[in-house]
Amino acid sequence: MHTFYTPNIMASAELPEEEAAHCLRVLRLTVGDEILLTDGKGFFYKAQIDGIAGKRCHVKIVETIEQVPLWKGHLHLAMAPTKNIDRTEWLAEKATEIGFDELTFLDCRFSERKVVKNERIEKIVVSAVKQSLKARKPQVNEMIGFTRFIRQNFPGQKFIAHCYEGDKPLLQDVLDADADALVMIGPEGDFSPEEVRQAEEAGFQAVSLGRSRLRTETAALVAVHLMNLAHVER
Repeated sequence: MHTFYTPNIMASAELPEEEAAHCLRVLRLTVGDEILLTDGKGFFYKAQIDGIAGKRCHVKIVETIEQVPLWKGHLHLAMAPTKNIDRTEWLAEKATEIGFDELTFLDCRFSERKVVKNERIEKIVVSAVKQSLKARKPQVNEMIGFTRFIRQNFPGQKFIAHCYEGDKPLLQDVLDADADALVMIGPEGDFSPEEVRQAEEAGFQAVSLGRSRLRTETAALVAVHLMNLAHVER
């Protein structure tokens, strides 16, 4: 059964324009065909195509299915986007497949990319939500300066992963399965020493992701996977 993203389905019983075009022009579905909808807010809807009017595709909801949360707490990744945007887009897709709740892009001292087209990231995340059959879509935030970001209030645990020497526990050893979690990943040149100091003063705990030196997008995916594994509902 084909899956479509319909965030406003309870207000309007039709597919969004882009989803309708894919449904009618690409998949060539027609009246009476069964489809699956997700609102990205925790619910699936079994539906039938109820009518077609030009580019518009009306649907009739047959059954509403709430998806039990697949993990506990709120999992938040904050990362400096890579110079090669393809790597950041890859991360957004794979992290969504694994499962997390929020993605924030950081503008850091050594960042080589200062602009991210969020609408492109949103499309990738929506596609991954449908592909991985998740009823909740991660929130994608606009880029924010590092200092401004760490001054915000965050519930739960806060971590910063960096490559500088020091006594840093492994992330998986300090994650609390009953608490929300936020992990920050720096740019290709890492966080600056001053940024690390500022983060620690703001209550972030420095952690290690292992002995291997990882690319930014790899480190970000490892962080998401570790958070997910620690918080997964068993």
